[in-house]
Amino acid sequence: MPTHTRIRMFNTKATYPNQSLDNDLCQAVRAGNTVYVRGQVGTDFEGRLVGLGDPAAQANQAMKNVKQLLEEAGSDLGHIVKTTTYITDPRFREPVYREVGQWLKGVYPISTGLVVAGLAQPEWLMEIDVIAVIPDDEEGAQ
Repeated sequence: MPTHTRIRMFNTKATYPNQSLDNDLCQAVRAGNTVYVRGQVGTDFEGRLVGLGDPAAQANQAMKNVKQLLEEAGSDLGHIVKTTTYITDPRFREPVYREVGQWLKGVYPISTGLVVAGLAQPEWLMEIDVIAVIPDDEEGAQ
């Protein structure tokens, strides 16, 4: 009996043709009532970058991805408990956090933010990963 479910499995050879990697990964994992979503960026699930040079547009696409992945796992944005946001320039903090905040209005997750030297692809300006839950009882979930 599996202890977890992998959502949107992929191999890096196909996803990142500009790199010589061959790793098997997935976009999200559901383990019990917890959903772990891998870092999402401004790239849609067909591999198209949205918002070249625009951190807010990339954050918007990343949150669209997060929403879809959580729904595929049986959760939703309202059940996010933790976010970790990475930005490549401190000036991106306001546009990225403003965009993410619009998606998470009223959710109140715990949040960690980091400024990093770079992400896996040079055109990526931000990345966000999340942990969410799948409540046993919708009425009791707060």
